[in-house]
Amino acid sequence: MIPRIKKIEPRSDYTLYVLFDDGRQVLYDVKDDIRTLPTYRSLQTEHGLFQNFQLDESRTCVFWSDEIDLASDIIYEYGTLC
Repeated sequence: MIPRIKKIEPRSDYTLYVLFDDGRQVLYDVKDDIRTLPTYRSLQTEHGLFQNFQLDESRTCVFWSDEIDLASDIIYEYGTLC
């Protein structure tokens, strides 16, 4: 089953606090993606972009643009438990 996001909050240090429907709470560090994926660099260089994410209707994908998205299963698996 694909984990669904219940709540998500961006933090000032390029991390996301994410609460899933099953109660799991994680912090996902987007800085690693910014360093390794060229399309993610604009999250750091474009003022305010990181805070302006959207969640798709299925609540299984966070996205900032057509080129920058993050699947909920990646956040679920690689996020640090709170």
